[in-house]
Amino acid sequence: MRVKLEDVCERGSSNLKQSDVVDMEGDYPIYGASGYISNVDFYHQENPYVAVVKDGAGIGRTTLHPAKSSVIGTMQYLLPKDNVLPEYLYYVVSYMHLEKYFTGATIPHIYFKDYKNEEFNLDSLDKQKEIVDVLGKCEAVIELRKKELLLLDEFIKARFVELFGDVENNPFSWEKTKIGAVIQSCEAGWSGNGAQREKRDGEVAVLKVSAVTKGYFIPEECKVLDDQRNIKKYIFPEKGDLLFSRANTREMVGATAIVTQDYPEHILSDKLWKIRFTDVADAYYMKYVLSSNSIRSMFSAVSTGTSGSMYNVSMEKFKSITIPLPPRELQNQFASFVEATAKSKVAVQKALDETQLLFDSLMQKYFG
Repeated sequence: MRVKLEDVCERGSSNLKQSDVVDMEGDYPIYGASGYISNVDFYHQENPYVAVVKDGAGIGRTTLHPAKSSVIGTMQYLLPKDNVLPEYLYYVVSYMHLEKYFTGATIPHIYFKDYKNEEFNLDSLDKQKEIVDVLGKCEAVIELRKKELLLLDEFIKARFVELFGDVENNPFSWEKTKIGAVIQSCEAGWSGNGAQREKRDGEVAVLKVSAVTKGYFIPEECKVLDDQRNIKKYIFPEKGDLLFSRANTREMVGATAIVTQDYPEHILSDKLWKIRFTDVADAYYMKYVLSSNSIRSMFSAVSTGTSGSMYNVSMEKFKSITIPLPPRELQNQFASFVEATAKSKVAVQKALDETQLLFDSLMQKYFG
């Protein structure tokens, strides 16, 4: 049966600010746009409910919350009626992608009045239970695969520390050198803007900084200029390159990724550098040195920018930072370990992608 969202839930609001509950203690959880905040001595909702981020960052994000809990004022309560299970309502609203209803340029908002007429398939309560069970199992597998990937990343980091020690303390007293001394080439990408559209075969796509911020290369994070004639500089990512994000948020300046194949239909923006190293430095070793907490802190410290804008690291300051340089044989040993572990990561990522595809198709089947 096709129904509207307002047929299965009621709107509720909160006037609480996060500052109101910072010093409170109690037995009842309170949530914000980023998740759990703390426990307090009161609650606003007696029964389980769905909440949607209605203001600011993360707008449209949907979460399911337990009985006897509350949310702060940036969240919108969606209170289930008797004809819908809270878990079912959560999946329904997640499927709707309510962020598409945002208004406002500086601080985006979404309003219940704008999305309350969204339609979806409403099943019987027994069928809802079956659907919730199937989707829940899919989500559990997805979370398991994500944890596997995180553990494999931690495995690599642990091996790095075992072989080389902490980068800042340099416990094995490796020779130190400036980053610039081990760089063979460092090329900045194209600087410019233009109208964007979807990529077509054979067209050149400009990589975004988000192509490297997760620590591995994501070629899908790109933009295609409507007028390709605007592009004046072509720097292609090739197998063996280390890509470095010289401009990003303050926390993400210095993000890196290794390119494992050639990408002739992608080019770098000026916010990304393509780096090749001399024979004394391996790319995988350099990636994990540059990704260490101490070196990332240095990038953040020497970057320039203002709150609300991108921060930048100049090539001069980047090259002047000092790092330990162990023997190449030991670096090669680490690189072999990373490549072997990467094969496991590829298998896990493939399983994750397949499960995510199944989950998405089920959401379409149930609610589309």
